[in-house]
Amino acid sequence: MPTHDIIVVGASAGGVEAVMALVQGFPADLPAAVFVVVHFPASSPSVLPQILSRAGPLPATHARHGEVIQPGRIYVAAPDLHLQLHHDVIHVVRGPRENRCRPAIDPLFRSAAAVYGPRVTGVILSGTLGDGTAGLLTVKQRSGVAVVQDPASALFPEMPRNALEYVQADYVLPLAEIAPVLVRLAYEPVAEVSTEIASNDDRKEIALAEADMATLENQEKPGVPSVFGCPDCGGTLWELQEAELLRFRCRTGHAFSADGLLSAQAEALEAALWAALRGLEETAALERRMAERARNRTLNRVAENFEQRARTAEQQAAIIRKVLVDSKPKVTVEPEGNSNHQ
Repeated sequence: MPTHDIIVVGASAGGVEAVMALVQGFPADLPAAVFVVVHFPASSPSVLPQILSRAGPLPATHARHGEVIQPGRIYVAAPDLHLQLHHDVIHVVRGPRENRCRPAIDPLFRSAAAVYGPRVTGVILSGTLGDGTAGLLTVKQRSGVAVVQDPASALFPEMPRNALEYVQADYVLPLAEIAPVLVRLAYEPVAEVSTEIASNDDRKEIALAEADMATLENQEKPGVPSVFGCPDCGGTLWELQEAELLRFRCRTGHAFSADGLLSAQAEALEAALWAALRGLEETAALERRMAERARNRTLNRVAENFEQRARTAEQQAAIIRKVLVDSKPKVTVEPEGNSNHQ
């Protein structure tokens, strides 16, 4: 009988340390394949497979497209590439970003749940924002097991907390207790897997993550159109509601959790304000220069007009600068010796 032999792991900030601690607890003969997504910048080289190979007994490599899945191996998503699972093989694709990340956690979890259902154990570790929550919810909906690191033991607890807000986890554990549970589950038999686990929307979202042209061009998108625009491409966002979880996906495949969309909108707004500030300051400087040239030619009325316009631009720039400065969170530095390290 099949077991919980597909382990998918997602992490972000603080994730390298967390995954290292996790793999240290695996035996060399683990009868399961482990798939790991940790958020990395697209331009950053990743040596995570080497780190994990040294940290524990299982060999770790970057996942390769078309590679046959084998137990006792750790497959790590490479920077700027989504990692998805199909029947017995790995797909590595440069599809649209999800939660502004590539690789993202949700595509891995969603595709694993769609193919392997109850054989999947999904694990959410340290990180920020909400990537992984939608994927873990899909794992649960397809009869898989949901494991979440206890936020109190996470370097960055926001991602585990977000997952726990929307997913009824089977296990909420300190980091040191997760590996023994995964090993035990890898030996526990599960019910026979149906050949029709994935819903139609699951299949559409998996295809969107792979930038499948037929799916991109199909007008029938998952969810319903919203009033919001995609921060990445400007297209209409479709609203998807799963249980209490609200998320969004656009025509080209970019996907956002609700908090991820708020964060992206805040970034876009800040960028627009900085651009407006730069434009106003450049306008004021040019107006001042034109006023000086006019006065040198004794065109005093023209010079006054330029100076008035410069003052207006400077006043507007001051307002925008105040908005930008006041919107920044206040940072409090504790006196040395008063910090509480865990």
